[in-house]
Amino acid sequence: MRTQLLVVAKAPVPGRVKTRLCPPATPEQAARIAAAALADTLDAVAATPAARRVLVLDGAGVPVPPGVTVLPQRGTGLADRLAHAYADSARPGTASLLIGMDTPQVDPGLLTAAIDRLSTVDAVLGAAEDGGWWALGLRDPAYGAALRGVPMSTDRTGARTADALRRTGLRVSDLPVLRDVDTAADARTVAAALGSRAGSRFAAAVTAELGVPAEVVA
Repeated sequence: MRTQLLVVAKAPVPGRVKTRLCPPATPEQAARIAAAALADTLDAVAATPAARRVLVLDGAGVPVPPGVTVLPQRGTGLADRLAHAYADSARPGTASLLIGMDTPQVDPGLLTAAIDRLSTVDAVLGAAEDGGWWALGLRDPAYGAALRGVPMSTDRTGARTADALRRTGLRVSDLPVLRDVDTAADARTVAAALGSRAGSRFAAAVTAELGVPAEVVA
């Protein structure tokens, strides 16, 4: 089965991204952390075998690795934008695995495993610790229309997404649960876990902008 990887993201503009990091971060610091998270995510996507790689972007001016196509976001509200992301990037006979920029700990191994799982079911869903989700793979991108009735950015978004998909008769398989980065505590925890990963821009940015307390590293 052919599968494409989609990354839905905002351009890292101060005051528009990672606002829940402020305080303690300034808007400029939050934007630098967001830029690092997006860069790490795109690197992981670029290194993952896939039929196509697409950045679905709100904004402009984001550097992308070779082979990554950029499409503009459209729609009103996050649920509508996600549904459009699937529809606008759809190609015949190609499944779609969509992730965001809030889990810079993703790596090619994790993404490849998700793609493999998607070949056996209709959808795969990776829950986030806060009740949202970090990944949603659909064998048929048309299934993305089910998202339009799901409230986003709540502690029930993941469960409501799974329910919406299953109500349409889809077989849904779970992916590993990850911690996404919303708050400074999230950023420090994820950065500490990434501390030994060579070249992690996110870990370096969090350390530079926020510091990583000894109790988190321990």
